[in-house]
Amino acid sequence: MKFAISSKGDPVSNTLMQKMKSYLIDFQLEYNEDQPDIVISVGGDGTLLYAFHRYRSRLDKTAFIGVHTGHLGFYADWVPDEIEKLVIAIAKTPYQVVEYPILEVIIRHNDGGREARYLALNECTVKAIENSLVMDVEIKGQSFETFRGDGLCISTPSGSTAYNKALGGAILHPSIRAVQLAEMASINNRVFRTIGSPLILPEHHTCLLKPVNDVDFQITIDHLTLLHKDVKSIQCRVAKENVRFARFKPFPFWKRVRDSFVGDSSR
Repeated sequence: MKFAISSKGDPVSNTLMQKMKSYLIDFQLEYNEDQPDIVISVGGDGTLLYAFHRYRSRLDKTAFIGVHTGHLGFYADWVPDEIEKLVIAIAKTPYQVVEYPILEVIIRHNDGGREARYLALNECTVKAIENSLVMDVEIKGQSFETFRGDGLCISTPSGSTAYNKALGGAILHPSIRAVQLAEMASINNRVFRTIGSPLILPEHHTCLLKPVNDVDFQITIDHLTLLHKDVKSIQCRVAKENVRFARFKPFPFWKRVRDSFVGDSSR
C-alpha cells in the first residue's frame, strides 16, 4: 500500500508525521506523495482541506484519514495518543471506505472562453468586490429569485457545520447527496424580496447564479480565494466525484456535532 502524510506544519504535527511515516515504512508500506492509496492528514480540518485539493485528481483512488492535533475536527477520527493503534490498523486491517458528496462549481464567462471547474469539500461563497451582490438565482432551469445582499454560500453536507452553520443553515448528515444554498445578509423590503431561508437541493437539481450587474466577484472554494471578472454564470451542483475516507472505527457524526456545539456529551 502506498501512503502520504500531510502536516499542519506546527512542531507537534510535524513530530507525529515523522513518527507515523517511520512506523508505516517499518511495516513495509511505501511512502509515495504522487500516487498514494491513503493520505493521512495531521492537524485540523484546514489541513485536510489542503490535502483534498492537492489530490483532487485522485479522488477515486485515494482515501483520507484525519488525525487532529488541536481542537476537535469534523474530519479527524484520531487523536495523537492513538497513532500507534492507527498505524497497526493501517498496516494490518482492511479498512472500510466511506464516500461523501462534494460540490462542483463551474464558472462561465461572457467572452465564451474556457470555463473554470472547481471542486469543494466544504463550500463555495460568492461576493461582489464592491457594493451588494445582485444575482438572479435559477434552480433546475427555472427562475427562482433575484438575490440582493452581502453574498451567497453553497455548501456540501460535510461543510454544513462550517460557514453554512454561521449563516443559519441546516446541519446535514454527510451521507446525504445534496447541496445547500444559504444567504448572507439579504436585503428584504417592499421593493426587494428573497426567500430568506436556506435551500437544500438534491443531486439532480442544479443551481445557476447569473449576475445582474457587470461587476467583479470574489469567489471562494474552501480555503482558496479567487477573483473572477466578466462572469456570465456560476453553476453549482453535487459533483460526480466523491471524497473517500478510510474508516477503521465508527464515525459518530451526531455525537461530534453535540460535542462541538452543545457541550459535554456525558451530561
